[in-house]
Amino acid sequence: MASSRRISRLLSPSFLSATTNSLFSRGGSGTLVGGLSKFSTTAAATEEPIKPAVRVEHTQLLIDGKFVNSASGKTFPTLDPRTGDVIAHIAEGDHEDVDRAVAVARKAFDHGPWPKMTAYERQKVLLRAADLIEKHTDEIAALETWDTGKPYEQVAKVEIPIIVRLFRYYAGWADKIHGMTVPADGPYTVQTLHEPIGVAGQIIPWNFPLLMFTWKICPALACGNTVVIKTAEQTPLSAFYASKLLHEAGLPPGVLNVISGFGPTAGAAIATHMNIDKLAFTGSTDTGKIVLELAAKSNLKPVTLELGGKSPFIVCEDADVDEAVEQAHFALFFNQGQCCCAGSRTFVHESVYDEFVQKAKARALKRSVGDPFKVGIEQGPQIDSEQFEKILKYIRSGVESGATLETGGDRFGNSGFYVQPTVFSNVKDDMLIAKDEIFGPVQSILKFNDIDEVIERANNTHYGLAAGVFTKNIDTANTLSRALKAGTVWVNCFDIFDAAIPFGGYKMSGQGREKGEYSLKNYLQVKAVITPLKNPAWL
Repeated sequence: MASSRRISRLLSPSFLSATTNSLFSRGGSGTLVGGLSKFSTTAAATEEPIKPAVRVEHTQLLIDGKFVNSASGKTFPTLDPRTGDVIAHIAEGDHEDVDRAVAVARKAFDHGPWPKMTAYERQKVLLRAADLIEKHTDEIAALETWDTGKPYEQVAKVEIPIIVRLFRYYAGWADKIHGMTVPADGPYTVQTLHEPIGVAGQIIPWNFPLLMFTWKICPALACGNTVVIKTAEQTPLSAFYASKLLHEAGLPPGVLNVISGFGPTAGAAIATHMNIDKLAFTGSTDTGKIVLELAAKSNLKPVTLELGGKSPFIVCEDADVDEAVEQAHFALFFNQGQCCCAGSRTFVHESVYDEFVQKAKARALKRSVGDPFKVGIEQGPQIDSEQFEKILKYIRSGVESGATLETGGDRFGNSGFYVQPTVFSNVKDDMLIAKDEIFGPVQSILKFNDIDEVIERANNTHYGLAAGVFTKNIDTANTLSRALKAGTVWVNCFDIFDAAIPFGGYKMSGQGREKGEYSLKNYLQVKAVITPLKNPAWL
């Protein structure tokens, strides 16, 4: 798969319906039930969930290359979002477990082989890991879908190929990290060394568990660091599975340690740990503030933050309305709307507004919602009951504040955490649905009448993660892409992700960049070494 392959094309109904997979069985019968449940309030209630043909093998913490119980012996359930039923009971890591993990990570960094290996040897480990992940796509995709509720075909055909590409991309960087020779005013030779920073603490979210795991660990490992990473308590399964494959690929014990647990305990222990040299966090802006404060109050460890967003998607008057509707639909509804960079404020020029609203409503009504293991399904359930209730609360707020509910607005079916694809028109900037990050399948369509106005309104937010621009005019595209205060601007496209493209936000959407060459800087220290020259032939 080309690394910049368009996600929206891979998730189009024609692409999705063209494939089936032997991992799915219905009631153990070994057959995959085809057909789609279109937007309906009854379909999900009448169908029994498809049984994934994969076993949960790893539920313990990974410390020093071994799966072990938590020090307390406590466990917590990870749930199937389709039903709310328990998938497995997971070891609950706490402060003591983080201490154990950091101790072995420190030993592996200070005395172990990983940072002392040649970069070429580290590269080969990451390449072997990529091959193993690719080989086990079916099992990993099934675990990820089961744990998150996202469509299986999205995981298998989009996310895992990107994950494999990221492993190979950073494997390629491993032996290309180097410093410089710097001229000085005097008889000195000066070199800069780019050294691994040490033990990296990392905390990842639940919306893209394995993808975020990869974004975090790959640059850290390529630079020669060791890692203690905490999974989201909702979605621990895929990280455990992938970590096992990394050790099969030759990763030494102690280099990668995986803790499952909760933010106030395990997460806080990582953020405050005095023996962690670097912290990276992806999650909400409110939690990011806490993480940054904890890091500052401990040992002032540097922190990379990838946080929330309320991204504008701007449809100009010259846009192809049909294509803009499809792109705006994808920008918002992809991954059940659980995307930090979702195009959740759809600004549409007044000259095409009414046409756009009607077509956006029609597209939402066609959206296929149901069991994410079923072929062709575009939207599965939300992650859990808390997120489900939060989304419904925002929908009620939209109605109460005077926005027009065009379609949706309620739960889908009567079990699990499914929400109907929802579209609001006549949305005003001061409404909560236009200001807050809903993180769900709720499209808010706002009207504008000129470029200067939409620039000011689009930038009038605490967030600055991403933006979308839809226009046929190159001058308009250039004006908007330079004026919008966002870390990524997609022009006539959305959600184009590539291993080499940096990702991160302005303002309260975070600090630092992930992916690409830029992310390597997060995990390196720069050291200047100055040596006198005796009787140099030249300076």
